[in-house]
Amino acid sequence: MSDTRRRVKVYTLNEDRQWDDRGTGHVSSTFVERLKGISLLVRAESDGSLLLESKISPNTAYQKQQDTLIVWSEAENYDLALSFQEKAGCDEIWEKICQVQGKDPALEITQDPIDESEEERFEEMPETSHLVELPPCELARLEEIADLVTSVLSSPIRREKLALALMSEGYMKKLLQLFQVCEDLDNREGLHHLYEIVRGVLFLNKAALFEVMFSDDCIMDVVGCLEFDPSLVQPKKHREFLTKTAKFKEVIPITDSELRQKIHQTYRVQYIQDIILPTPSVFEENFLSTLTSFIFFNKVEIVSMLQEDEKFLTEVFAQLTDEATEDSKRRELVNFFKEFCAFSQTLQPQNRDAFFKTLANLGILPALEIVMGMDDLQVRAAATDIFSYLVEFSPSMVREFVMQEPQQTDDDVLLINVVIKQMICDSDPELGGAVQLMGLLRTLIDPENMLAPTNKTEKTEFLSFFYKYCMQVLTVPLLASTAVIENKNVLKYNFQTAQLLALILELLTFCVEHHTYHIKTYIMNKDLLRRVLVLMNSKHTFLALCALRFMRRIIGQKDEYYNRYIVKGNLFEPVINTLLDNGTRYNLLNSAIIELFEFIKVEDIKSLIAHIIDNYYKALESIEYVQTFKGLKGRYEQEKDRQTLRLNSRYRRDARTLDEDEDEEMWFNEDGEAIEKSRPEEEFPESFGKYMEAKKVKESDNKENFPKRTPTGSFKFTFSHSAGAANGTNGANCKPVTSPTSAASPNGSPAKSATPPATPTAMVGLVDYPDDEDEEDEDEEQSPRKRPRLGS
Repeated sequence: MSDTRRRVKVYTLNEDRQWDDRGTGHVSSTFVERLKGISLLVRAESDGSLLLESKISPNTAYQKQQDTLIVWSEAENYDLALSFQEKAGCDEIWEKICQVQGKDPALEITQDPIDESEEERFEEMPETSHLVELPPCELARLEEIADLVTSVLSSPIRREKLALALMSEGYMKKLLQLFQVCEDLDNREGLHHLYEIVRGVLFLNKAALFEVMFSDDCIMDVVGCLEFDPSLVQPKKHREFLTKTAKFKEVIPITDSELRQKIHQTYRVQYIQDIILPTPSVFEENFLSTLTSFIFFNKVEIVSMLQEDEKFLTEVFAQLTDEATEDSKRRELVNFFKEFCAFSQTLQPQNRDAFFKTLANLGILPALEIVMGMDDLQVRAAATDIFSYLVEFSPSMVREFVMQEPQQTDDDVLLINVVIKQMICDSDPELGGAVQLMGLLRTLIDPENMLAPTNKTEKTEFLSFFYKYCMQVLTVPLLASTAVIENKNVLKYNFQTAQLLALILELLTFCVEHHTYHIKTYIMNKDLLRRVLVLMNSKHTFLALCALRFMRRIIGQKDEYYNRYIVKGNLFEPVINTLLDNGTRYNLLNSAIIELFEFIKVEDIKSLIAHIIDNYYKALESIEYVQTFKGLKGRYEQEKDRQTLRLNSRYRRDARTLDEDEDEEMWFNEDGEAIEKSRPEEEFPESFGKYMEAKKVKESDNKENFPKRTPTGSFKFTFSHSAGAANGTNGANCKPVTSPTSAASPNGSPAKSATPPATPTAMVGLVDYPDDEDEEDEDEEQSPRKRPRLGS
């Protein structure tokens, strides 16, 4: 069998019952040795890679739709579709499939998947029952026709046979002509039967029937039949809505008649599915899958046709940004783009990528910058929707545009600042637009979507730009609302203002968690936390909770720069005042404040614990319904004990080091003569012997030792032993002597008489050794320096 190559798109149906585009290529049918049969092969037109390799199975049900689609299922929950560029290509591949399966190419479906019980019933039927005979298309037989259509819906095979019968001899068009007769005669019974017939035909789920029913000649009659639901007292007026209320507006004249017809058809079919037909039951969900596919592929075709018409889109953008364009015309243009972007959501990722790149190249972002700043609420709302499509698709594209805007331009006209101002000035009492814009801003400043390897500097550059040009605009309402801290009347905001401040705080809290350096610098430079905590006095509890959450997120960073900032500013005071003012009420505010202090206790943030206990414990010690504050006090006392033990341990280490140094570095004879350890003992045998005898009879360290000359005639070390050296109250002064003259100076004479020994617990080492400096540094890093008020 010869190969036939045709240009197609390969689609697969995902779990959400949406078609995913797998790529564009050329299809052929050929024998594949590995699969042992004739197979459909699709190779990508870009690189020749294999997009699809599917054996044509004799038992697989293939379905032909809309003249250019072939759909089938290869396995459970795995549906495939080939969308052909040309009808001739689709027909040729369809003939190959039918040839392999031994089917008539005139069929729209090769076979239906049926369960075993259905197959058994089918085999038991007489041969004549395989065919569905339709009654004559007459008014008197409408009830019979309606019963027949309704009865076959439960049988896949009978649905297929009925669909074939309806397609023969123009039966559907004859039925729709009877509708006009019944309506002229006001034959309600006949109209009710026609409603059941048309509804049942839609549930047959056959693309070939849809092509007839949704043609320009028939679709309004189909809508008319669906107006006469027997369960309604009065028929609906769907046709009146579609022809009079719903107006088709061509913002720019569409010269392509096929495109215009496709737009009309898609709108009306979507109306039938969404408005006219009742919500399908669980058992009817799959009955309209072909209708969904029909709409989907129509939208894909519309977007593709518009996208390829560069002259049309260029004209739309030109009028949109022209200052001379009337407001009503501009409103229509923006609404057109909104619908255009909404249709683009049916495209698959690679096609949607090309679509938005086309819009970006034509200047969609500069146009939005203009229209989002206009006074017309409808225009701004539509522009916001378009902006949301762009941000959702590619935040990086929006960020790149923003950073390329001229820096000499006034900050107020930057796109992000326009978005922020629109969020701040939202007139909706529920702030619906502000919430949407806040979500878009959050997406734009989220570092998680700034990690593309192709642009590693995006995060640093954009955040620097945002904090330099935009952050001050975002915080204007917050800083203005908390400007007069002493005047609590300033906190009597209305609900809408409180909601806006809560949105801003939510965004700032996000920044604390994700931006670290930039937001830390901004908070400290603006003293922002102090201003935020003013809102703890708000009558709106949700706003006070937002302020508390902001502080909680800051403390949650466990950053000592933040901790020192909080301690220095006494920023726990408004939180503790709110806790005390709340009294014994057990509410969310109370729980959130307790959780803040519990976190500090559990994480053992020493600097904050010391600050809280030193300054606020007297006010908090009466709170006993939780053990949080007693736990903080316990942590505080444990730290004091550790510091005391550390000091004593340091003294004992210093004293022990002194003894070891005396033993290792210097040997003394009983007359107090200093001997160098480094000399060989054979050079001074007499002194060495005297030292060994003195060591055996040595009783205490309080004996006065005077420096003596060594046999060489010079002093190596001079020790000053006071009586306090024995009891630990004074230290020894150890220093090198560079000349005999300096060593013999009266200043180096021994100390005075001894004093009675003190108790060991009072020992404090006063000797600093160079070797101990590193250890002291380590101790200082491990725990904060002892504060003057710590022992109070």
